[in-house]
Amino acid sequence: MNRARFVPFACALVAYNLGIILWGAWVRASGSGAGCGEHWPLCNGEVIPQAPTIQTIIEYTHRITSGLALILTVVLVVWAHKCWPRQHRVRKSAWMALVFILLEALLGAGLVVFGLVGDDASPARALVMMVHLGNTFMLLTGVVLAAVWAQDDRPIDLLAPARIALAFAFGAILMVGFTGAIAALGDTLFPAGSLTAGLAADLDPRSHFLLRLRALHPVFAVLTAGYLVALAARWRQGHTSKAATRVILVVCVQICVGFINLALLAPVWLQLVHLLLADLVWIATVLLAIAKLSKPRGVTQLAHDES
Repeated sequence: MNRARFVPFACALVAYNLGIILWGAWVRASGSGAGCGEHWPLCNGEVIPQAPTIQTIIEYTHRITSGLALILTVVLVVWAHKCWPRQHRVRKSAWMALVFILLEALLGAGLVVFGLVGDDASPARALVMMVHLGNTFMLLTGVVLAAVWAQDDRPIDLLAPARIALAFAFGAILMVGFTGAIAALGDTLFPAGSLTAGLAADLDPRSHFLLRLRALHPVFAVLTAGYLVALAARWRQGHTSKAATRVILVVCVQICVGFINLALLAPVWLQLVHLLLADLVWIATVLLAIAKLSKPRGVTQLAHDES
């Protein structure tokens, strides 16, 4: 194990986790969450399911690939301990990733064991899905930080004025993600026959709560996109130029895909693209935060621009 190979490994782990996230969304969208019954970690009471249905294959594949992600994250932690000293932030980031991937496994198990899958439309399922998404963002953050700080030793100024604007940005993205999780669940359980019918259902006080809350997502998305683009445009200079430009591009693509998703009544393949872009917006904002809060090399005291 050496430092030179750690960064490619961490980057590959980010990409692998993104794939698992999308497969997990496919499990939900295809109604395969109950493919292994209410058994966990066994699948329908078996280690390897016999004569599985397509739903069982989809769910079981997700479990296997998620298990491999856990093993790879343990490797990340061990690797970090081998190459960096005690209390180093690469170690801490790797541990952050491990903690959140363990929580991810527990949340997934809870969905199965408590029957919050398939056609379940309870508030409990909506709440767990929101927590699941937030946990996923934290998992990605841990791996991304490990990859960045393995090659960047600049200290972070946690008292910089920009921290307030960044905290608001991350909070706003989380709100978009939470409402997006509700909207995706509503689209899966209560598909609309037309855009007009879907909008009518969203505004009908007699509709299921998932449909009534679904309308919040595009509102939060547009407001947050405007804020992120304005913030990134202001920081699109100097050492933060590249990171800020990346945020602007990803956010603009995401908004376009979001409106297309709405117009096409959220086909599954486009839901997956939309989810991938949501994760990329989060990662891009994390990278922007690192760039903005990092002190330039050779400078011990830096006054950041007012945010």
